[in-house]
Amino acid sequence: MMKFLVMMIFMMPLCFMKNMFWLVQMSLMLMFFLFMNLSVMIYYNMNMSYMYSCDMMSFGLILLSIWICMLMLMASENLLKMNFYVNFFLFNLLFLLIMLYLTFSVMNLFMFYLCFEGSLIPTLMLIIGWGYQPERIQAGMYLLFYTLFASLPLLMGIFYIFKMSNNIMIYFMKFYNFNMYLLYFSMVMAFLVKMPMYFVHLWLPKAHVEAPVSGSMILAGIMLKLGGYGLMRVMIIMEKISLKLNFIWVIISLVGGFYISLKCFCQVDMKSLIAYSSVAHMSVVIGGIMTMNYWGYMGSYILMIGHGLCSSGMFCLANINFERLNSRSLYINKGMMNFMPSMSLWWFLLMSSNMAAPPSLNLMGEISLINSLLSWSWMSMIMLMLLSFFSAGYSLYLFSYTQHGKYNMGMYSFYTGVSREYLLLLLHWLPLNLMILKVDFFMIWF
Repeated sequence: MMKFLVMMIFMMPLCFMKNMFWLVQMSLMLMFFLFMNLSVMIYYNMNMSYMYSCDMMSFGLILLSIWICMLMLMASENLLKMNFYVNFFLFNLLFLLIMLYLTFSVMNLFMFYLCFEGSLIPTLMLIIGWGYQPERIQAGMYLLFYTLFASLPLLMGIFYIFKMSNNIMIYFMKFYNFNMYLLYFSMVMAFLVKMPMYFVHLWLPKAHVEAPVSGSMILAGIMLKLGGYGLMRVMIIMEKISLKLNFIWVIISLVGGFYISLKCFCQVDMKSLIAYSSVAHMSVVIGGIMTMNYWGYMGSYILMIGHGLCSSGMFCLANINFERLNSRSLYINKGMMNFMPSMSLWWFLLMSSNMAAPPSLNLMGEISLINSLLSWSWMSMIMLMLLSFFSAGYSLYLFSYTQHGKYNMGMYSFYTGVSREYLLLLLHWLPLNLMILKVDFFMIWF
C-alpha cells in the first residue's frame, strides 16, 4: 500500500512542469491498473500493517477514487485551453487523491479522522478557486461548517474509545461493544452529515451547483462515500446501542429521501437536480447500513460504487451542455437531440443507470437494499415503493426535458461532441454496467 502513496507523492513535481496535464492523467490510469492487480483476498485484510491495510471495502473505494480523479482531469480540458491555473489544479487534485487514498486505507481511527477531514481542504479549494459564481464562497462555508461542526464530536469519541480500550485500530474493534448514547451520537453524526442525511443535506446542492465539473465529480463520486465507509467501520464498535437507536436514522432517511425525490421535480438547474437525486440515493444507503444486516451492508457498498460512477457521469453530461450554452437552466437546455444526437444516447444510458435499470450496479445495490429494509420492517415498503417510482420519475423528467421539445431559438449551431467527451462518458458507463458480471465478488466478501 505504501508503494502507491509514494507513487502519488512523486507525481507531484510533474504538476509544476509545462505541458504535463495528460501525462499526469496517464500516470493515474497506470496506477489504477497496477492497483487493480493487487491480489486482494476476499476474506482477509491484505497488505496489513499498523498503518495501511486493504480489505475488499477499501479496495473498491480506492479504485473508484483513482478512476474518478483520472476522469476529472479528462473532463477539465477547458482549464487547459484557458490555461487557468492548471498546475495548481493538478497539484490540488493529487493532494485530494492522496487524502482519499489514506482515508480508505489507514487502519488507525485517529489517522482516519485526520484524512477524512483533510480531504475537505482541497475540495474547498476546488469550489472556491475554480467555481463560476460569486455564491461559491457561501457554498464553501456551508460545506466547511456543516462537516466540521459535526465531526468535532467524532474526534472526542475517538479519544474516549482510546482512553477506554487503549487501542484505536479498526481491525481490533470487533472485540469491543460500547453501549453509550453520547458516544453513539458523536461517532455517527459526522458520517451522516457527510452522506448527507436529510435535514443536514443543505450543503450538498449548494456545493454542487457552485463547483466546477471536477469538483462536482469528486463530491458526488467519492466525498459522499466517505460517510458510508465511516459508518460501516464504526457500526461494528457499537452493536448493542445501534440495534436500539438505528430506527431513527432509517425513518429520517426513508421519509427524507421521498421528500427530496419530490423536490427534484421542482428544480430548473440541471446540476441541482442531479445533486438532489444523489441525496435521495444516499438516503437508501444510510437505511441499508443502519439495518445492520448482511444484505444491507452489501447493498449499500454496491450502490455506493454504482452511484459514484453514475452520478459523476451525469455531472459530466451537464457540464458538456454548459460548455456549449453557458447555462445550466432546463429552459435553455431543451431539444438538445436536434443539436447533439449522439450525446442523446449517453444521456439515455446514464439516466437509465440512475433509475436503476439493468444491467447497472445500481440495480443490484437497490435490490439488496430493498431486501434488507423489508426484512427489517415491512412498513418500509411504502416509502421504498415511492422512492423507486420517483427516482425513475425525475430521471425521465431530466432526460425528456433536456433532449426533447423545441430547441431554444437563441441557440446557434455548434460542434456536437468531441472524442474526448465520448470516451469520458464511456469510461463512466462501462465499469458501471460491466461490473454486474462480477457481482458475486461484491456479495461474498463480508
